[in-house]
Amino acid sequence: MIEVQDVFNRFGEGFLQSHSLSPIQAKAFRSIQNCRTSVLGAHIDTCDMCGFEKISYNSCRNRHCPKCQTIPKDQWIEKQNQYLLNTGYFHVVFTLPEELNAPLLRNQETAYGLMFKAVSETLLELCADKKYLGATPGITTVLHTWSQNLMFHPHIHCIVTGGGLTKDRKWRASRKKFFIPVKVLSRKFRGKFLFLLRQAGLSFDPVLYRGEWVVYCKPPFKNASKVIDYLGRYTHRVALSNNRILEIKDDQVTFAWRDYRDNKVKNMTVAAAEFIRRFMLHVLPSGFRKIRHYGILAARDKSTRISLCKKLTQTTFQPKNSLITIHERLQKILGMDFDLCPCCGVGHLARDSPNSL
Repeated sequence: MIEVQDVFNRFGEGFLQSHSLSPIQAKAFRSIQNCRTSVLGAHIDTCDMCGFEKISYNSCRNRHCPKCQTIPKDQWIEKQNQYLLNTGYFHVVFTLPEELNAPLLRNQETAYGLMFKAVSETLLELCADKKYLGATPGITTVLHTWSQNLMFHPHIHCIVTGGGLTKDRKWRASRKKFFIPVKVLSRKFRGKFLFLLRQAGLSFDPVLYRGEWVVYCKPPFKNASKVIDYLGRYTHRVALSNNRILEIKDDQVTFAWRDYRDNKVKNMTVAAAEFIRRFMLHVLPSGFRKIRHYGILAARDKSTRISLCKKLTQTTFQPKNSLITIHERLQKILGMDFDLCPCCGVGHLARDSPNSL
């Protein structure tokens, strides 16, 4: 498989001669370059039967690295399962017009934070209206900044419970189809976000007040058990996964992308420097939380609210999963024989020591 790392290692130094990176971008760049190489050290796995030794290089664990997301995703899914309710769930996406790309790129941390604020307030305020629901739902939001062709395209994915908790502590179920018209969502979101931008002193074209912004709702999930696995793919996705890179030829990179205008998968070829530039657009500010929870899933008193909502929705209580080791988690993800000794075919490889070489 051709990897993002291959592109960075082959063309990265030339890219850096003509492009400047912020400190957090430079850190992500070097982490991806060095992931699972001798630069980050290594550990020895030894067969418990024949003594065969295998050296494995350490991962960078950077959240922008395509190779380092499987275990964090699995840990996140395991944690979120305990908050699932026996109710429907909706997937709503809020997108910004491309005219805002320039001010957002210049002020990423502030602008992304304002996106979350505008999205959460839009949903919570409209859900509180008895015309739509008259209750507080559970909302999980995830920021993405890319389109399929790797261009800058900030949008927020939301998973919203099909119902919510009323002020008198009762559960009110929503209609089966999404209960807020998308035009109402779009216009309220537009007004809120532009107001917040102006408050923050960020300039934009006033014509944006008049255009329709894109908010859409995908078909509801068939059952709650599908929600977290589906969302897990969004929470830990990076701008481009390694399996989408098809070819490196001369100084060009070809990758697969889905053109949503006709919903077909196509190939796109760009200069390697342009590929790297686009990928680096999506490195988030240091410490920025790209996953946030609101409503009945907000952090304060969450356990109390979820316990009540589980009773009201007749949700079977799930005991919290006990802590498991990384090795056990890999067995769960990759299969019980992922560490089978390649030498004797009988024993299993075990790490001798947590220390790096």
